[in-house]
Amino acid sequence: MNTQNILYVKSSIFGDNGVSSGIAKKLVAALAQKKDSAIVERNVSAGDIPHFSMQTIEAIGAGNATLADTLIAEVQQADVIVIAAPMYNFAIPSQLKAWFDHIARAGVTFKYTEAGAVGLLTNKKVYIATARGGLHQDKGTNLDTVYLKTMLGFLGITDVEFIYAEGVNLGEEVRVKSIAAAEQQVQAVA
Repeated sequence: MNTQNILYVKSSIFGDNGVSSGIAKKLVAALAQKKDSAIVERNVSAGDIPHFSMQTIEAIGAGNATLADTLIAEVQQADVIVIAAPMYNFAIPSQLKAWFDHIARAGVTFKYTEAGAVGLLTNKKVYIATARGGLHQDKGTNLDTVYLKTMLGFLGITDVEFIYAEGVNLGEEVRVKSIAAAEQQVQAVA
């Protein structure tokens, strides 16, 4: 039996106490229970991934982008990627954006062609557990979903499934129902 490689990317500033983290953690456990798995955890909110800068570009050019190389290798080796991506101020956490900036590298994770950019990270399944304080799904304010689909597609990853916990700051009753609905989605995946 082949082992599936799962990359679990955490981005909640609340760590394991974040709603998106709790849902994603249950999803990773369910996926690992379904099939023999090797799990790599990458906590991008820990602060060890700097925002993209000229220094990053220079390190890539000099062949010294050790952190970015490691992040890219983690993604390349993953069969399944689970991302805990809460919505902060209509967007993903800036730490998660920095992770994407480090893994998007021309000639490695995408390439330019006369017809436009082509993603090189294919044959991967991505699950995104996202929590929002308000109600944004299917509205013009779901900018996180649009960005994540666009960025992953740019890298060649088109098999993306979202698990939403909406309205978690609208009172305890709404919070409990929303988390329960998200956990039902997790069970459906498993």
